[in-house]
Amino acid sequence: MVAEQIEARGVRDERVLAAMRSVPRWDFIPIELRGSATEDCPLPIGNGQTISQPYIVALMTELLHLSGDETVLEVGTGSGYQAAILSLLAKEVHTMEYLPSLAEHAMKCLADLQFANVHVHTGDGSMGLEAFAPYEGILVTAACPQPPAALLDQLADGGRLILPVGGHWGQMLQCWEKRGTALEHENILPVAFVPLRGTQGWKESEW
Repeated sequence: MVAEQIEARGVRDERVLAAMRSVPRWDFIPIELRGSATEDCPLPIGNGQTISQPYIVALMTELLHLSGDETVLEVGTGSGYQAAILSLLAKEVHTMEYLPSLAEHAMKCLADLQFANVHVHTGDGSMGLEAFAPYEGILVTAACPQPPAALLDQLADGGRLILPVGGHWGQMLQCWEKRGTALEHENILPVAFVPLRGTQGWKESEW
């Protein structure tokens, strides 16, 4: 999976590649789908949510430029797989899930696999998590109508925000970086994610 789907498509960070080899994706998906765990595609995890394809997980992680000392916020815990990858690359990971049932399941899975530096929170991830800010990295695993102001505010100086921005029919993966009071961003590639719910996300009627 790592060699053919990730490394061959341009992901070069050795720490990211090692993390992708170390974390068993099949432990984060429903039992009936585990035969598809290493396929290069998203998979349903219930409640209308998905676990992202391995390449996108690796790419978004690489874009954070993590060295190991960072406090990272993930918005959209889902299965917990992305948080597990981040846990091997950062000092602390805080992950926010809008749906309590998914948060509970991810928390149990992460605890069972002993990812001790991941902290699962239930709530409106579009508003970030002010209590542990600022963050050297923020990663959003759901489609945003625009970059949430709360997340940009909670970035540390030099921090990076990786997120998909767009509507129902597709989004653009963007990388935002804060330098002092300045914000710069670049478009990475087209992607397709489920919608971000919350105050600075999408309402059901809008999506």
